[in-house]
Amino acid sequence: MPGSILKPPRLRKGDTIGLVSPASPPSSSEKIEKSVRYLEGLGYRVIVGTHAMDQNGYLAGSDQHRAEDFNKMIRDKSVKAVIAVRGGYGTPRLLPLIDYSAVKKNPKIIVGYSDLTALQLALFRKTGLVTYSGPMAAVEMWNSIDPYTEEHFWRILTSASAPGVLPPPPDSPPVIHHPAKITGRILGGNLSLLISLLSTPYSPQYKGALLLLEEVDEAPHRVDRMLTQLFNAGILKSINGLLFGQFTDCNPADPSKPFLSTDQVLADAVARLPIPVLTNLRYGHIPKKLTIPIGVRACLFPDGRFDILESPVR
Repeated sequence: MPGSILKPPRLRKGDTIGLVSPASPPSSSEKIEKSVRYLEGLGYRVIVGTHAMDQNGYLAGSDQHRAEDFNKMIRDKSVKAVIAVRGGYGTPRLLPLIDYSAVKKNPKIIVGYSDLTALQLALFRKTGLVTYSGPMAAVEMWNSIDPYTEEHFWRILTSASAPGVLPPPPDSPPVIHHPAKITGRILGGNLSLLISLLSTPYSPQYKGALLLLEEVDEAPHRVDRMLTQLFNAGILKSINGLLFGQFTDCNPADPSKPFLSTDQVLADAVARLPIPVLTNLRYGHIPKKLTIPIGVRACLFPDGRFDILESPVR
């Protein structure tokens, strides 16, 4: 764990939000324009990164330009929050180019999920900054954001009080395995991005953590391989608890051949672990989801309640 935890100031109406594309570009400028209108309609000012619409194959422009946009938002004292336009791929390429000293001097709200996991974990490792694994501008915000997602997201970013128990939707309760009361700092996000950081200077220490994992579009054997790597690396032996979000569209490439389902893969991991495991957490690549603050202390109760013990902002 870093020496100290950094929390950014909470978001207030009238604050400026920056939009950047650190991974892949949005499919259209309309998505950025509509997300800007959404945020402005809530009473915020919005600045869009110079290179947010750049395109270099599957990347939103060059590594230098994407990092430049992010660093510029970090250095601009008028910007209070930075929200990713979308995920895709590319954020891990930026990690050597991030101005971590500027982050320490001017901590602010950083929002995203999926490919943004790499940046969020690197920021925690290098600076201790709490970040927010939540909705992105050109994914959820541009077109009728789910009310459950919206309510929880803005409550996390704007209230200096501890969020308390994260409320699951009534139609999708989580399930607790090996129940016990445990606490730890929430770390994790997208499984494949977390794996991509192992044995690099951007990977945090997971000892004593509540490890959060979700995935999308990965075949069951690939999910199995990544979880096996966490077992073999000793990470799953060192954490206090495991939180499985949604594993969306993680289906076999050829179901006519013998396979294990992703549910079977996850059930096998649960059976091999003696620690509490929460499954079916409403988090991941789904429209209706929780925003999870990365780096804060939380508690998992024997009845499956997941309680954020401290405010993720100040």
